[in-house]
Amino acid sequence: MSDKPSEDSSSSPDAPDDIWAQFARANEKDAPKEPSARARMVTERLRQQEARGDAPEGWRTGPPVLERRRGRAVWKILGVLLAIAVAVVALKPSLIPGDPFGSGDPGSGSPLPDETAAPTAPPATGAPATPTLDDPFAGSPAKRWADGRAGILAPKAEAVGGRSKAEVAEALRMTRELLIDANLDPATLRGGRPEKALAVLDPKQPDVLSGLTAGLSEPTEKHDPLAMFTRFDPDEVRTVGDVVKTRGRITFEAGRGRAVAVHADYTFVYPVVRTDGSTEVTRIIVRRVLDLELSDPATYDVTPGKLTVVRYDRDAGNSACDVHDGWFHPRFPSESGPSAPPSGPTSDPYDRSKDIRRDQDCGTVTRV
Repeated sequence: MSDKPSEDSSSSPDAPDDIWAQFARANEKDAPKEPSARARMVTERLRQQEARGDAPEGWRTGPPVLERRRGRAVWKILGVLLAIAVAVVALKPSLIPGDPFGSGDPGSGSPLPDETAAPTAPPATGAPATPTLDDPFAGSPAKRWADGRAGILAPKAEAVGGRSKAEVAEALRMTRELLIDANLDPATLRGGRPEKALAVLDPKQPDVLSGLTAGLSEPTEKHDPLAMFTRFDPDEVRTVGDVVKTRGRITFEAGRGRAVAVHADYTFVYPVVRTDGSTEVTRIIVRRVLDLELSDPATYDVTPGKLTVVRYDRDAGNSACDVHDGWFHPRFPSESGPSAPPSGPTSDPYDRSKDIRRDQDCGTVTRV
């Protein structure tokens, strides 16, 4: 019998065997059916030639022209996707992390990652920008900070100093509650009584709790509620929008006598406007440093489940000096505050790389 079928046995035009084999393979996926008699004969003959070592090169791999066409199609798709990406970034460069185009604006770019350690330098200073009602954090490094309570984050609790993981978690929860209610709650900012913050403090520490309570009722230089709480006179100013920017960290370690020692260091940035109808916006920057302890009732005379205050310091940038009426009084560029101009040392209120100032509110700030 001849190796090739007769002309009567197939209506297909005569073609080289290796081309028939390539055609059969190329259509195998699209037409999953039994191959024709000619295709089976050609394939079997090519397998026999391969066994003898004289089969046509590339008969198993398919025609290279198909691969080239497929490669060109892939590059076309990649080109379209790249063009789309370039167009999106051109419309909104802030999608790229950081400041890749060198704008120098510390408020541009994506939100900053959480602060996990003390910074080594102050935030970069960019081009000046005037805050407005629509953009109250314009020109401020705080524009990239977290919004409100989203920035008040407690670390993961673990057992320490003989106290259980649950006890440490409770100490961290109360510290966060104190920071939020004292500095972010809208009622507190308008002069309301911060009940949640007061509730976590140990009543057996009268020099702290009773002093704060007295200051809320009748503020004096000795009993100043601003030492722990942020408050603005609602007849004088109001905050712009609902966002207060926050940045800082909470840490903990073993304290003396089976105590959990908690350290909190946070800066809050408040945009404010006068209530007389003016649209001039300014900012006040308040930094607070707290050292708290959840002490062991078996060792000390403390109330179980309450925080003992070891340290509470604050520094207010851009607030009036020597006013002890229980309110922060932000300075506006167009007017002098209700007290004498600042005469203390110059400082950057956004600089969290240094310890808090002890002279507090009467210095000159380099930016707001």
